[in-house]
Amino acid sequence: MNGPPCLLAAWSSCEAELRRFLRRRLEQADDADELLQEVFIKAWQQEERFCTIDDRRAWLFRVTRNALADRLRASREQVAVPDDLAAPAIEPAPAVDELSQCLPRVLSELSPADRLAITLCDIGGASQRQLADQLGISLSGAKSRIQRARRRLREALTKGCRVRFDDDGRVCGFTPRATL
Repeated sequence: MNGPPCLLAAWSSCEAELRRFLRRRLEQADDADELLQEVFIKAWQQEERFCTIDDRRAWLFRVTRNALADRLRASREQVAVPDDLAAPAIEPAPAVDELSQCLPRVLSELSPADRLAITLCDIGGASQRQLADQLGISLSGAKSRIQRARRRLREALTKGCRVRFDDDGRVCGFTPRATL
């Protein structure tokens, strides 16, 4: 076997370890040996560049792990989605429409500072840092302000719009005014 001496030396010192690595992860020993051969070919294709690699063992293991991941990804069973599968039509429930009308009213009833924090960060997508910069306060002050504003908004939604929250703070129910 001809090739760069550095490749042959690195390969002879790592081959058994690489084979054990692959055999522990693949069901068939033949598959491990085939993949090991592919790794050797990739290293061989590097020619003299392989000799410039600082940690040849690490390179061989990285190429082996990548080849294994590619093999496992390619062998994963794929399920075809039928072409005639229609996407479900999603229409907003009347309660959601009413809740979307209630939110602006509740926001308008909040203090200007709370309204600014909620509209800027939660609705507008600005960061808490941007809120702090706009108000000329510290980042921790902005974090406290947005937390207080969210708490007050939650209380206002619970009272004014009859919104119910689960233990994780997510909306789990809503009673529209028409049924009150």
